[in-house]
Amino acid sequence: MYELVQVSEKCYYINCPAKIGVYVSDAETVYLIDSGNDKEAGRKVRQILDKNGWRLKAILNTHSNADHIGGNKYLQEQTGCKIYSGGIEAAFTKYPVLEPSFLYGGYPCKDLRHKFLMAQESEVTDFSDESFPKEIEVIPLSGQFFDMAGFRMPDGVVFLADCLSSRETLKKYAVSFIYDVGAYLETLDKVEQMEARMFVPAHAEASADVKELVRHNRDKVQSIAERILSICREPLQFEKILQEVFKGYGLAMNFEQYVLVGSTVRSYLSWLKDMGKLEVVFCDSMLLWQSI
Repeated sequence: MYELVQVSEKCYYINCPAKIGVYVSDAETVYLIDSGNDKEAGRKVRQILDKNGWRLKAILNTHSNADHIGGNKYLQEQTGCKIYSGGIEAAFTKYPVLEPSFLYGGYPCKDLRHKFLMAQESEVTDFSDESFPKEIEVIPLSGQFFDMAGFRMPDGVVFLADCLSSRETLKKYAVSFIYDVGAYLETLDKVEQMEARMFVPAHAEASADVKELVRHNRDKVQSIAERILSICREPLQFEKILQEVFKGYGLAMNFEQYVLVGSTVRSYLSWLKDMGKLEVVFCDSMLLWQSI
């Protein structure tokens, strides 16, 4: 864990639960793509940079999930580096309580206010700022989270953030988090058409060809949607649908899984309703979902 892996002349990644990208812009200066899940991750990253004689100029955040920005505050305090982010992700990075609040749908209790769902706050600069490195292309990858982005480096390496999960990850977690199902499927279509020297997803192996993995992720989305439609053959309230999803996939319920899977199921319900495959009825002061 936390081994430095080279994928091109100027690009590396640090192998950890959510891969951290490293772009060497010159002999002494580097940019990070994300920063790991907490202060300890940030400390390990800094040790790697120091060992290689690299100075951290900035962190480019793909999105604001805590496992991708958890090392921000430590590294910013230690090095004075800039942290770049964009759109809604910038707001979540500056005000991290927004993540558990959004997932829960209200003020989160203490069980949800921890480092896995709520990073420490950090100061951010927008991608549009004139100081952002002009040689790096920001690639919109919305869907999995609000304004998630990837980055194409000058030597053809593309960092894909969380838009692709490995087969093992999809099998382990069964229902991977997605905020906007429709936008996510559009992102998969975009990634399937991309060419790159090397793709580096945060939660899958680096590869020069990700087309098969794209198709597997797309198939997984469709299979979850079909299961939800099957569950909703009769009018059901949300909590009953969620219970059936947990039982059907053999998932264990706890606070984290309740909000992560629960938020994702709500997103599927919204998408399926917008697609005309679900309808809602109001009965006895309850909102019920039913397949059409």
